[in-house]
Amino acid sequence: MERLKGKVALITGAASGLGRACAERFAQEGARVVVADIQEEAGKEVAQALPEGRFVKVDVTDPTSVEAMIAETVRHYGRLDILFNNAGIDGEHAPTDESTLENWRKVLAVNLDGVYFGMKYGIAAMLDQGSGVVLNMASIVGLVAFAKNPPYSASKAAVIQLTRAAAIEYADRRIRVNALCPTVVQTPLLDHFLRSSSDPEDMRQRIENLNPMPGMPTPEDVAAAALFLASDEAAFITGVALPIDGGYTAR
Repeated sequence: MERLKGKVALITGAASGLGRACAERFAQEGARVVVADIQEEAGKEVAQALPEGRFVKVDVTDPTSVEAMIAETVRHYGRLDILFNNAGIDGEHAPTDESTLENWRKVLAVNLDGVYFGMKYGIAAMLDQGSGVVLNMASIVGLVAFAKNPPYSASKAAVIQLTRAAAIEYADRRIRVNALCPTVVQTPLLDHFLRSSSDPEDMRQRIENLNPMPGMPTPEDVAAAALFLASDEAAFITGVALPIDGGYTAR
């Protein structure tokens, strides 16, 4: 349908998982996609498979690297229409008193600092051109409480509030800012979580029965939601934290 025809989209964490699915879907809809990731080999592979795709290596925990990523996108394509701050990690799972300071800082650096840096430099570029769309990857864990992962929960809740604040700040400048809040999705991040659990098969079954709707959403389900929010079909939607959760947060 070419809902993103002529648009330039930059997606962090696009070498695999949700980011890759979104990069592929955006490209199918006509966007020129910048695949940004710290994983250079995998990121280049994704970018090369896309029409007019381009890879940029980035460390989202480093503001200088993020600023350079935005600058390279604008230099090459002349503009930045869609910024999707998708890169994230889950970190170690432990209750608050047992979680380590190292894990706290690592998760917050990727999941929160990375989103803030992307917004800071990405929105500045959008202000120069007078329009833009920002998407931030949050989680249902940012909307409701889950035990034994304090930095992940804190980071995703903070991303939602950053999203809402920026949506208000830039609404009159024609820049929309929204967040996606998926439940557990079948991705490499989930595979990592399952491998670290004491009984991976039991944990998988519990996850598949977590939401009122049975099973799990696919990366393509999340990409479809991201496409809607990035497109002109959502032209009057900003400041939203959209659950993709089979009814989990409705209970």
